[in-house]
Amino acid sequence: MTIAFIFPGQGAQAPGMGKSLYDAFGSAREVSQEVDEALGEKLSRLTSAGPADELTLTANTQPALMAVSLAAMRALEREFGVGVGKALYVAGHSLGEYSALAAAGALSISDTAKLLRTRGDAMQAAVPVGEGAMAALIGKVDVATAEAIAAEAAAAGVVVVANDNNVGNVVISGDKAGVDAALAAAKAKGVRAIPLRVSAPFHSPLMQPAADAMAGALATTEIAPRAAPLGANVTARPINEPATIRRLLVEQVTGRVRWRESVEWMAGEGGVARFVEVGAGNQLSGMVKRNAPDAETLALNEPADLEAFAKTV
Repeated sequence: MTIAFIFPGQGAQAPGMGKSLYDAFGSAREVSQEVDEALGEKLSRLTSAGPADELTLTANTQPALMAVSLAAMRALEREFGVGVGKALYVAGHSLGEYSALAAAGALSISDTAKLLRTRGDAMQAAVPVGEGAMAALIGKVDVATAEAIAAEAAAAGVVVVANDNNVGNVVISGDKAGVDAALAAAKAKGVRAIPLRVSAPFHSPLMQPAADAMAGALATTEIAPRAAPLGANVTARPINEPATIRRLLVEQVTGRVRWRESVEWMAGEGGVARFVEVGAGNQLSGMVKRNAPDAETLALNEPADLEAFAKTV
C-alpha cells in the first residue's frame, strides 16, 4: 500500500511524550541522546517529565517534537525493519517539515535539533509577547472565507491566513489589532473564531526577522539526498533539490502552511492511500481524514503502534 509518513507540528506536545518509546527501545534513546548532545542540555528530561510550561516554550517544543518523531522512526527501522524508504513522500506541519527531512536523511538529527532551536528562539524574539495573536476559524469556513475575513480586517493591522489545515479549520495570524478586527469580522459573518494561546504570530509577515535568521542558519547546513521527496508546506507539492528545500524552509517561516492542499495532492495525484503520523499525538490524522476521507490514517505513538504497523507493511 502506498504510504506517506507525516510529522506533527507545534501543539502536539505533552509532558511524557515519547517516554514509552525511550523505555522500550535503545534505538529511540540514541536519538534522545543525540538531541541532548547537539543542544548541550538535557531536553529529554523536560520532554519526559515537564514542567509543561517549559516544554511549551517555542525554543523547547520544536526540537522536542522532532526528537520524539525521529525516535519513533529509528525504532521502526531498527527494531521492525521498516524504513522511510517504504514511503512515497514525507511531509510535516510547520516544524514537522524539519522532522520529515531528518527522517528522510536530508538533515542529520544533530543539525535538525540546532536548526529548530535557532528557529524557536528567532520566532519568539521576532515580535514582543502580547503584540501578536492567532485565532482558529472553525466550522463552516474554508480558506476563501478566511481570506475574505482577513482582507476585511487588514485596515486595522496585519492579519493573514497562516494555516489552511482543512475545511472547517483555518488559522489566521498577525498583530493583535488585526486579529481582533478579524475576530469581529468573523462573528459578523457567523463564523466561529477562537483565539489561540500562542507566544507569537507564526506564519505571518511579522516573522520576517526569524526568516532572516533561518536563511543564515540554513545556508551553512548540509542537505543530503533524500530517501523520499518532501511534500512542502509552501507549495503543497513535492520537492527534492537542496537549494529549493533551503529556500522554501525560509519562506515557510512567514508563509502559509498549505496542509489541506498538500494532503489533497498526495492522496490524489501523488497516489498515497495511507498516511502514517509519526511522533506525538494524532492531530494530523484527523486533518487528513477531513481532507482525504478515503485515505487510511494511523498514528505511531507507542511501541505497540510500531509493532502493529510493521506487520502490515
